[in-house]
Amino acid sequence: MKVIGINGSSRKDGNTAIIIRTIFEELNKRGIETEFIQLADVDIEPCRACFACKGKGNCVFRKDGFAEVFSKIVGADGIILGSPVYSADVSSRMKALLDRGGAAVNPGILKHKLGVAVAAVRRAGGMTAVDTMNHFFLNKEMIVAGSTYWNMVYGREIGDVLKDNEGIANMRNLGQNMASILFKLN
Repeated sequence: MKVIGINGSSRKDGNTAIIIRTIFEELNKRGIETEFIQLADVDIEPCRACFACKGKGNCVFRKDGFAEVFSKIVGADGIILGSPVYSADVSSRMKALLDRGGAAVNPGILKHKLGVAVAAVRRAGGMTAVDTMNHFFLNKEMIVAGSTYWNMVYGREIGDVLKDNEGIANMRNLGQNMASILFKLN
């Protein structure tokens, strides 16, 4: 089994990366393979809404990194989408991925895969960001895992999320829940 974690932050190895890696720790304890993608390293242009992707399984435009990232999503059993909240919703990098993935997906291509959405939040907008990512999962007929509380952790400066003990405990539980569901699905 394999889980892809996608960090939608422009800040590499920041708070969003920390919370995804916290979930990875729980998955790795159960022998689940993980791969980490930081969108700060990948140029993804916005969707052109041309619908040339219809029936092709991926976007037809190949000059950016979208096709490679989306192929990894399609090949994974589980997907973690993580975004910081800059302006009351997901980052622009995450939004570009979601828009392109939403248009490129043929019906059923992500059906029954497991999805988890998490957000690194300073003050507000965390629920909106998690909802945006969950809507992507639900629209693709995916299974969405939850935890004991909302899937967000609070902090501003890099590492501040580690001070949010409740949030980090929630991420650990989320990783355990994700592992449990993956074993039941496979």
